Formats: sequence, structure tokens, C-alpha cells
Amino acid sequence: MVKMNSGKREETTEQEFLSAVKEYERVIYKVCYLYATPGVPLADLYQEVVLNIWKAWPAFRRESKISTWIYRIALNTCITFIRKEKNIPEFVRLSAETESLREEDDPLNRMLAEMYRIISRLGQLEKSIILLYLEKRSYEEIAEITGLTVTNVATRLAQIKEKMRRMKKEDR
Repeated sequence: MVKMNSGKREETTEQEFLSAVKEYERVIYKVCYLYATPGVPLADLYQEVVLNIWKAWPAFRRESKISTWIYRIALNTCITFIRKEKNIPEFVRLSAETESLREEDDPLNRMLAEMYRIISRLGQLEKSIILLYLEKRSYEEIAEITGLTVTNVATRLAQIKEKMRRMKKEDR
């Protein structure tokens, strides 16, 4: 009977994990998308993040929001994965889906494609901070996920915005 209870617990854990991955799938993809390169495909990053979430799942103590915890694992996994790779360009290759956005006449789609192109040229930590900001995370949440102080997040965010403005002007 102990095995049966253990089996039910494992089944519950697996169901909770699958439910969380499904609920935060878009978040995981967004983080992976910003770190994907020709040498590090999006699918590989996504798989690595999900694997790391699964490995860490039993240790999740629910002391933070699950979204914060998943963001942190996704960012750390992507950054670690990228560091292991050698000779990777500093830009993110846009997917065929995003490339098609540029071809459309919709001004919003053109602006989004331009924004992602600029973000792809930022450093790893800068990408993390701006992604979380665009996801409307509070400075406190961004600080918790990135390991920075709230003051440092505010300062870096202002610097990143200014850097992105300069990059936009240089591209014209």
C-alpha cells in the first residue's frame, strides 16, 4: 500500500508539473526565443528549460510565485546553455513567423519585429530585464528573478531603454 500512495503522489506531482508547463508555455517560449541563435535552436532551449523545471519541481517550496520561479529557471537555463556554446553571434535569428511579420503592412507588426531585432542585440542580462519589463513584471519581481536589487533594476532598465533608443536611431 505504501507503493500505491507513493505512486499517487508521483502521479499528482507529474500532473501539477504538466499543468504548470502548459500554463506557462508562452512564458518559457518567450524567454527561449530571445536567447535562440542559429547555433542554439529555440526547440533545444525549450526542451532544456522544461527538463530543468522537471528536475527542480520536487524542490519547489512555493515560497515565491510559480511564474517567478519558472522565469528564473528559464533565464538561468538559457544563459547557461548559451555560455556553453562557442562562436555564437550576439544576435538572435528571427523565426520565419517573425520574418513574415515584417513583410506585412501592419504598422504594429513592423514595430514588434523591429523591437525584437533590437532586443536581440542586447546583452544576456539586458534581454532578461527588458523581457520581464515587457511582461509587466514589477521591479520587485524582476529583482527577485534576476538576483539584482530593486534600485539596480530601475537603473539598468533606464539604461537599457536609452540604449535601445540609440540603437533604433543608428538603424535609421
